[in-house]
Amino acid sequence: MNRIAVVLVGLLMGGTAWAQKPPLLPEKDVAAIAQEISGETAKRNLEGIARFHRQRGSQGFHAAAELVAERLRVYGLSDVTILEFAADGKIFYGTQRSRPAWDVEFAELWARNDGGAVKLASFEAEPVVLAEDSESADVNADLVDAGEGTKESDYSGKDVKGKIVLVSAQPGAVQDLAVGKFGAAGIVSCAQNQKTGWSGENQDAIRWGHLETFSANKTFAFMVSLKTAREFKERLAKGEKIRLHAVVKAGQHSGNYEVVTATIPGADPKLKDEEIVFSCHLDHQRPGSNDNASGCATILEVARTLQKLIAEGRLARPVRTIRFVFPPEIEGTMALLNGKPEFAKRIKATIHMDMVGGGPETKAVFHVTRGPMSLPGFVQDVAWAFAEWVNEESYEYAATGKAAYPLVSPEGGKEPLRAEYSAYSMGSDHDVYQDSSFGIPAIYLNDWPDRYIHTNLDTAANIDPTKLKRAGFIGAASGYFLAGMNADGARSALIAIDFDRLLRMNAAAVRAAQLSASESGNLIWQYLNSEVGRFESINRIVPQPIALSEVAFERYFPIQTLANHAGTPKPASGDGLMVFGRKTQPAGPLAVFGYDYFEVEWAKRGHTTKPKLLEYEGLWGGGEEYAYEVLNFADGKRNVQQIRDAVSAEYGPVPLELVLEYLKALQEIGVAEEVKAPVSEPRK
Repeated sequence: MNRIAVVLVGLLMGGTAWAQKPPLLPEKDVAAIAQEISGETAKRNLEGIARFHRQRGSQGFHAAAELVAERLRVYGLSDVTILEFAADGKIFYGTQRSRPAWDVEFAELWARNDGGAVKLASFEAEPVVLAEDSESADVNADLVDAGEGTKESDYSGKDVKGKIVLVSAQPGAVQDLAVGKFGAAGIVSCAQNQKTGWSGENQDAIRWGHLETFSANKTFAFMVSLKTAREFKERLAKGEKIRLHAVVKAGQHSGNYEVVTATIPGADPKLKDEEIVFSCHLDHQRPGSNDNASGCATILEVARTLQKLIAEGRLARPVRTIRFVFPPEIEGTMALLNGKPEFAKRIKATIHMDMVGGGPETKAVFHVTRGPMSLPGFVQDVAWAFAEWVNEESYEYAATGKAAYPLVSPEGGKEPLRAEYSAYSMGSDHDVYQDSSFGIPAIYLNDWPDRYIHTNLDTAANIDPTKLKRAGFIGAASGYFLAGMNADGARSALIAIDFDRLLRMNAAAVRAAQLSASESGNLIWQYLNSEVGRFESINRIVPQPIALSEVAFERYFPIQTLANHAGTPKPASGDGLMVFGRKTQPAGPLAVFGYDYFEVEWAKRGHTTKPKLLEYEGLWGGGEEYAYEVLNFADGKRNVQQIRDAVSAEYGPVPLELVLEYLKALQEIGVAEEVKAPVSEPRK
């Protein structure tokens, strides 16, 4: 262990855990929220949402949106509406090319043999069997095993023209080869979920599939289980012929992204124009219960709970407005923030829920996720304060049968929550909010792993009402606190959450121990900057400056002690002195939903290979994470060396030349520009 790690570990020894008293809010407010919020009500709404096949712009999504809007009206919320944003494949919302709506009328897959015909898949019974963006077809054809299907060698010596190919990759990853180059008539895929410890255990699970929305090689694809695919492979390997009949009536069409929204208006004449937003994503294949009917049903229950308590006078109306939004994942949020920029400017913080209800069968672990280092945020500590308190209360109840606030639903489990406070991870709408185009700090509540998501087994039966109640409480308490926070509340909160800095200090110590002395020193410098930035982020919500000395910041965060051990940051030289700034347009992350802005613009300029950063694997992150943060850190003030140092502390050391190459690529596609301006000095 290097000397910086030793110092950090020594500082950790003075930490103390939360007491049992509820944090941040008066106990009467905590009690009111805990008593009112209902896991059963949330699950009933979840069951309603999970009835619909909720693909973007589809009839199923519209039905789910109408259900949510109707509930919001019944619950007494204000400004309930379904916003519409045109989606025709041509309109752009920042970096998101709008994807046309997609609907299905009918789809079945049959196998014909000497004994007659056997139905293999039916959209009516299980919509997940038809890959998203499939097009109409009526095809009788032989099945050919193409292995993974993503390489030309997978098709070597095989005649697939006019036939249906069996592949193990996602249909969208093979369609241009299988259909476009080799003339296949369609695809059958047994693609699996992201890798977890339970991968492949359930041979009957059918994974959601998708084709490429903008591919010129339109086709259809059916999804089958591993069991079915292996039976096919064994029969084909023996030389047996398998004849399939695929009938599909489906296709893309011009439509709209629909975003349901409603508010609880703030009480202050000036501050009511500021908003705390609850976000989820309403789209998914049926059933899509944890992903993400759970997030939608939970923020719907937060809306009901807060509105009822405020209307009854059991909670004071907060000074800021609380808004609830239910969009299609990422692309709907992109349409909302780009299509209504005045809306984005009002948001002070977002609480995003994506998968928050997984019961024991799902093997889910519940996370409160920190923001990226490029946007240090105080708000995640607020959520963790409540989550840690729920951890303690729920464990005490599970261990002893007694607790002041067990937060257990009558129809739910009694297991302790055991939430984790986790480093930033990507993959949902929180990426959009926290992109440097918008700079909105987001609390991300989510389950991972979950062995059933993206499959036909993600059913309401696996959702735990107790989990929904606890996630709802953490979100409701956090949002209500932020909506009502003033300078005094900010000071109290900053004092109360000092211990969270020790958790991050511990994580920094573990990582620093893996690095060389120079890289370890850089990590500590970046940690210092991030922690001070986290403190300063309070002024995004409460504009009155609060000095570090006012909250005894040095008590748990001895800046000078750490700085002395970190040493002097490496000075920039040569190309490392170059400064890049992100342009204001197009706004949003470059890899969005169903469309990779960088990839398309890079190819337009004749490039056939990607910048090396996009495929780089660091100690704690990969190319997608590095690229996201390099662009976020390109603020027109940091030089290339400083950007490199920042992302190296976050995801692991990366060569300067890879960061420079990517920044120049961003400049070439018009997303960033070189800035001739003074460079900000590292924080001391």
